[in-house]
Amino acid sequence: MMSFRICLVYLLGFCLIFSEDHSGFCLDTVWQPSISHLKAVNDKQSLLVTWLVKHSGFVGNIYEIQISRTENHTIIYNINISLFSMDSNEYTWAWTSDLPLECVSHSVRIRHFSNQSVPSPWSNWVTNNGVQPKDKTELFPYRRVLREGTSAVFCCVPPRGVNITSITLNDNKSYLINIGARVKALKVDNLTIPKRQIKVLSLICTDSTGKQSYAGNYVSFPPQKPRNLSCATSDMTTVTCTWDPGRKRDQFDRNVQTRTLHIENSDQAPIQCEQSSCTFSAIPQLEEYNISVLVKDQLGEETESYSFNISDRVIPAVEWGRVSPGVTDTTLSWIVQANLTQLNLLCQVTTDPGSTTEMNCNSVSGLCKVKLELLPNTRYSTRVRCSVNGRLWGEWTQLRFFTTCPLVTLDVWRRIKQLSDPNSRQVTLLWSLHVPDSAATVNIQGYIVQWSQEAQNWTEWRDSGQTQAEVSIGPGQYEFTVQAVLHIDSTLSAHITIPKSDGENLPVEKRLNNSTPAGFSLSWDQLDTATCGYTVEWCILGHAVPCTLHWMKIAKGNNTLFLPARNFKEGCRYTFNIYGCMENGHRLLEIQTGYSQELTSLQSPNLVEPVQSTSSSVTLEWHYSEDDPAHPAFITGYLVMVQKVGSDMPQGHAANLFNVSVADPRRKSVTIEGLQQNQEYTLSVSALTKEGPGQPASITIRTRTNYSAHVAKILIPILLLLGCTILLWPQRGKAKNRLKKIFVYPAGMNIQIPELDSFLQETSEKLQSQNVECSCCDIEILNTSVPLNETSTVNDPEPINTLTSSGSQSSPSACLSLSCVPLQAEYCPQSVTALQQTVCITNKTYFYTVKDDLCDLRHKKS
Repeated sequence: MMSFRICLVYLLGFCLIFSEDHSGFCLDTVWQPSISHLKAVNDKQSLLVTWLVKHSGFVGNIYEIQISRTENHTIIYNINISLFSMDSNEYTWAWTSDLPLECVSHSVRIRHFSNQSVPSPWSNWVTNNGVQPKDKTELFPYRRVLREGTSAVFCCVPPRGVNITSITLNDNKSYLINIGARVKALKVDNLTIPKRQIKVLSLICTDSTGKQSYAGNYVSFPPQKPRNLSCATSDMTTVTCTWDPGRKRDQFDRNVQTRTLHIENSDQAPIQCEQSSCTFSAIPQLEEYNISVLVKDQLGEETESYSFNISDRVIPAVEWGRVSPGVTDTTLSWIVQANLTQLNLLCQVTTDPGSTTEMNCNSVSGLCKVKLELLPNTRYSTRVRCSVNGRLWGEWTQLRFFTTCPLVTLDVWRRIKQLSDPNSRQVTLLWSLHVPDSAATVNIQGYIVQWSQEAQNWTEWRDSGQTQAEVSIGPGQYEFTVQAVLHIDSTLSAHITIPKSDGENLPVEKRLNNSTPAGFSLSWDQLDTATCGYTVEWCILGHAVPCTLHWMKIAKGNNTLFLPARNFKEGCRYTFNIYGCMENGHRLLEIQTGYSQELTSLQSPNLVEPVQSTSSSVTLEWHYSEDDPAHPAFITGYLVMVQKVGSDMPQGHAANLFNVSVADPRRKSVTIEGLQQNQEYTLSVSALTKEGPGQPASITIRTRTNYSAHVAKILIPILLLLGCTILLWPQRGKAKNRLKKIFVYPAGMNIQIPELDSFLQETSEKLQSQNVECSCCDIEILNTSVPLNETSTVNDPEPINTLTSSGSQSSPSACLSLSCVPLQAEYCPQSVTALQQTVCITNKTYFYTVKDDLCDLRHKKS
């Protein structure tokens, strides 16, 4: 301490010696600063201290500042501040108090250190007085926004003569801190935002009089620095900057923020912004922008800067135009909301299901279109976005949903009718729409029928319900086109060529023998000139009138077609016309006819009466239209059945004698021989198909009597008797004697008539009891392997056709025609029954009478 005083004395002496040459130097050392202004910022709990600055030649000025509280000037803060070259004569320093400035008085004083070591005297205390309540206690801070995570001191200032007894914060009493004689305080560390809906810290002070005072404060967090700041423009005239504001604030937060955007390289005024975006007009001729975004509230402020070139920050804005779905493609259009033709505009279109398509769009009007190849009858979603040079892609548009049209095809065909005028033809143009089963109803507005011949053109309109049109044309070649108008700007067309009238001959009709219950199997010869395939046509109802025509197109190179039976009716004849498609039209190649399944329900033939007959044969004739298309099957021939009428048939034998088949369906007569005279027969005729006979037509006739046979039976005995008489006449004497010996009684015999009758009766019984070997033999040949429909053909050395049931075969030995067995007068034909054929041969080797037996016995007795 003594050394310090000695140094100070030497220094003062040194100053007096050199006072003339260095005037004012020593005086500067003892210069005393003074506080020119003291300002309290209560909401920030800050004191702003301002004093005059003395400029000197030394580098750096040091000031010491002290802050005290209450009237006793209790020092609570002390700091040294170094100031360097200053342009201003005043300097302002800020100090923030942990205690609200309203609670107690705060005083500030200052002093200066000369040459960084010699202090000047302290300035006078400059005081910022606290609140002096008169009648009620006041609480601080009051309705202030406090920073989350910091510490805060709350105080209660009572009137004079009143003491504070307790402080409650959010219904919790806390330890009191004495600030001066009357003021009581409460300190809270790490402030948090209340979780209740009203984000308020409630403070209650109770004084010695029992009165309570209330105050509410808010807790919030300071502004956050904008993150991911970027700017873009969609039309080069308006710029929008966006950023991430950071932590989300509660809707009841009282810490109100302001956001402003500043364009640093222009004189444009600051722009007020939204919470996370800001929009301003582009400055003409300005390409480079330097901007800053300032976020400010009661707890502070944050700034973020950003620089960009406006040409590089173009993000096109897109809105949907139209979606026009087709069958296998869809046209999409959208509008770019700016004139960006001077830039390279790229757009992406994505479909789901599907992929992404990228395309250039430089339309002056801003309308962009794309045609996408898609699947028919499928639901899609699509969206689009655009970019300039592929740098920044705009936002995707909203999803648009659409469904492609079903695969509807228009098929056209024709029927050509030659009129009586050789130069006139009538064309019936027919068309049909083919729509898949899964498709919705197709809305057809109508049809446009067009035809042309050389330079002439004609057009007609047909309503949506019509499917044909009749047109009269000449003998030349014509081109026909039918267009189905589905909806606006959407049509479906089909074309067909009508060839010249050349009077072509119709091909020979072929029968389909390979049709099965499953359907028709059509096949035809390939034709090299059929460059566009084949067409098969038929009537849906067969040969019923009117004909509803149906057709089917066959691709080139294919010459077969299977048509399932479910589309056809059993027992109905169908005719299929097969056309070859050529460059100059369609030409008829083949005509095939057949049944999907033949039936046996045929009509019976019409018999011709009277029937010609003899004593042993019958000639049967009938009428039948074998080619009538109304028949349920093809006629392959006829079956004639012969049946004997009468009840004297042998036991166990059928009444049918035999069957006769006629293999030629155009032959409608047959002669049946070998019948008995004067005998009734039932003859029936039925048409035959491969499925069997149809309904029969029957007639009963009686054969004529053979009178020549009766005459022969009478004359033969007479002639024999006459011949014997002539031969025996010369020997009449000898014969007479022998007869006497035979018929005259011997002498002495008395034979009575009754005894002779008894003798003859006894002899007859004895003869009947004898077994005579093979006096008469009947031989029957039975063949059970022949089916019912095994027949013989009359007057033909070989059968014309043999009806056999499915799975059976005829034995050659069983095939016997009537001409194979000679008929005699005694011949008795056996009945030809079902599943058997019988041939009866009667062999009579000898006959003897009772008279001969009597003669032999008489000789034995004699």
